[in-house]
Amino acid sequence: MTDQYAVIGNPIEHSKSPLIHQQFAEQTGQDIHYGRILGEVFHEDVRYFFQNGGKGLNVTVPFKEQAFDLSDERSERAQTAGAVNTLIYRDDGSIRGDNTDGVGLVTDLGCNHLFNFSGAKILLLGAGGASKGVLRPLLEQSPQHLVIANRTTAKAVDLAEQVRELGPVTGMGLEGLSGKRFDLIINGTAAGLTGKLPTIPDDCLEEGGWTYDMMYATEATAFVRWGQQHNAARALDGLGMLVEQAAESFYLWRGVRPETSQVIASLR
Repeated sequence: MTDQYAVIGNPIEHSKSPLIHQQFAEQTGQDIHYGRILGEVFHEDVRYFFQNGGKGLNVTVPFKEQAFDLSDERSERAQTAGAVNTLIYRDDGSIRGDNTDGVGLVTDLGCNHLFNFSGAKILLLGAGGASKGVLRPLLEQSPQHLVIANRTTAKAVDLAEQVRELGPVTGMGLEGLSGKRFDLIINGTAAGLTGKLPTIPDDCLEEGGWTYDMMYATEATAFVRWGQQHNAARALDGLGMLVEQAAESFYLWRGVRPETSQVIASLR
């Protein structure tokens, strides 16, 4: 019997996940089928999928918080993120929730591109779900300091407060960035897709610093272009993060870790 997996979201037709997991399955010899589900009533859609033989789901916008609520048990990283992007159906009928977004980001930057997080000064733009999902894995890399900056100051301060025990982290408004410089700036806002960017100082990237946009598009995103214009040593988008978070989900489901570089290259 071919095991059934899928990604659920709304909208969903643009998702590259089926393509990615199909390549993982072929490469590792796993007998799976991976489809797309247009989510409408999330809890019912998930129950129906699992009651009809589904083994696991990836969860995308706008259902990650609902997936968190639905999970019978959650990993530590999902707990910190307050969101779940991977659901695992257990033999006893229970559902385990995990979040592989942060490990996807860290693996892409650290393993694929060899960024050295240790002792780095990191700026994370945005205090929404995308940023929250990557905080624990970033702080586990022992940066010198992590600053969360957001248009609404209170949201950034609150988010920093929630993860204070995990490492050196500060929340502030965008205006607080004046005079500060960073080795790595990560854009966790969706603004880059509309071409609008958070207003940050032109001189806040250290010489030799990197930029990373969690979003990706066929063309360079607005934040990738910002990095290029401000002489970033590397100005990267989030395609590698997408593939790496998928690889971590695949590993959680199948116990086999796929090789990712060829998959990233094929999607490029």
